[in-house]
Amino acid sequence: MTDPFLRAHEAAEVAADFSRTYTSWTWPEVLTALRVLLPAEVTADVADRIFELSPHEPRHPATVVLEALAPWTHPEPQPRRPLVLHEPESSGTVLDDLPDLYDVEQVAHWLDFTVPELEWFADRGQWLRTARPPLRHYRIWRRDKREGVRVIEAPKPRMRETQRRLLRRLVERIPAHSAARGFVPGSSPAAFAWPHTDRPAVVRVDLRHCFESITVQRVRAVFRDAGFQPHIARLLAELCTTATPVDELRGLDHMHAALLRERHLPQGAPTSPHLANLVMRSLDRRLDGYARRNGLRYTRYGDDLAISGDAIDADRVLWTVLRIVDAERFTVHPDKVRIMHSHQRQRLAGLVVNDRPQVARSEYDNLRALLHNARRHGAASQNRADHPDFRAHVYGLIAWVGATGEARRRRLLDLAATVDWET
Repeated sequence: MTDPFLRAHEAAEVAADFSRTYTSWTWPEVLTALRVLLPAEVTADVADRIFELSPHEPRHPATVVLEALAPWTHPEPQPRRPLVLHEPESSGTVLDDLPDLYDVEQVAHWLDFTVPELEWFADRGQWLRTARPPLRHYRIWRRDKREGVRVIEAPKPRMRETQRRLLRRLVERIPAHSAARGFVPGSSPAAFAWPHTDRPAVVRVDLRHCFESITVQRVRAVFRDAGFQPHIARLLAELCTTATPVDELRGLDHMHAALLRERHLPQGAPTSPHLANLVMRSLDRRLDGYARRNGLRYTRYGDDLAISGDAIDADRVLWTVLRIVDAERFTVHPDKVRIMHSHQRQRLAGLVVNDRPQVARSEYDNLRALLHNARRHGAASQNRADHPDFRAHVYGLIAWVGATGEARRRRLLDLAATVDWET
């Protein structure tokens, strides 16, 4: 690598990422963090300079790393708005359109609470972990998956309305990374899959227990990076997270129960999907940067990650992705890691992408057969899962299948129009 090798804004991003990923101010840990962020041939020299500048852990690591990168950084070709690095009260860029919240009383008034009510819903003392079910803020149930169960923690009405206000007035105003294609207005599984169509190979990685692994500390960092003072960031994070009551953990595997026992993003809360996107901004930025540097494309839909390209060393890409995911403190689902070549069925978010994103032909044929049988024998004969509103369920399937194929959608709608849904 020749010198210089970084633009000023790239060096600032490296410094900010480093401040979030290193675990201790020791040579092995600093070197390990730098190896994920920088080319291998310069990491030792950068680490040397870091320890020359600050032999002991500094108050603001990002500032030290940015200064250490100076010999390898050349200026921007045009003036840029400086990136706000980690400061005592903020560690990110302050967004102009967020509410001004400076004290607990102000937050309570903003959410139509009294201060005691606000503290009760934030569960500041975590007393709700052992409270009786009527006093809890979430209703909890389980859904079976192919492997294990999904624990749904749905907020009760007033908590749900509070989180919806937070989402509308604050959380969704903080932008996710452009690679995030799930839980983003106007996006879809097709938008996630399109960049990977007609590629020689597609690498797919799924994250395990994604929401549960996002702790209250990581959510608090999102609000702090948005410019809120630490005590306000903590309060907002507590309103958006929960610790699962101990009696709801019985029968779960040890890893899953351990994650739920700590404060985490609850599956079922309105704020959780976008907050997950914001927590994963660093993961998205690093994977997208790696992909762009190597002529590849990266997108993410929830906990599904995909990278592809016309000239791709799939094994090396997968190795790099796994390292970055681990460095960002997420866990890969080992049974859902795939390298899909063009002679195989390449499938992302339920869509086949070998030619263009579309639902598999077998799913379309099965739905068409269901509608044909419903027309001949009555809709009730096909409602084998006892859906309470079978018509709405079937039209939802038509919308899913038809979202990537207008001709298919029209044929299915024409068939559905001939069904007597009352029989």
